[in-house]
Amino acid sequence: MKKKNNKIIRNYVTRSGKVPFVDWIKNIKDPTTRHRIRSRLDRVELGHYGEYKLLGDGVCELKLDFGPGYRLYFAEQDDIIVILLCGGDKKTQGKDIETAKAYWQDLLERNHG
Repeated sequence: MKKKNNKIIRNYVTRSGKVPFVDWIKNIKDPTTRHRIRSRLDRVELGHYGEYKLLGDGVCELKLDFGPGYRLYFAEQDDIIVILLCGGDKKTQGKDIETAKAYWQDLLERNHG
């Protein structure tokens, strides 16, 4: 039985079958960094987001204060499912936010359009 605050994490899949978040995290060569990112997602599953902000259009940004300033972009669905849209860092933040919003809009259109 799931506790009230627990979340289910799912990855966004593009129309062509790509999984942007998985592709991004696979490109991070340092295993310690990948582990720290996955640990943060483990806490999100428990409902503990840590430092995050609402970006608008249903998209949120998790901020990770290490390395180049990693960012994870997500949206919530039905209060229990967190959809991982993409990841990036402070240097690519503007483009990553636009991409995350486009991915979320695409998913909404496919699910409700």
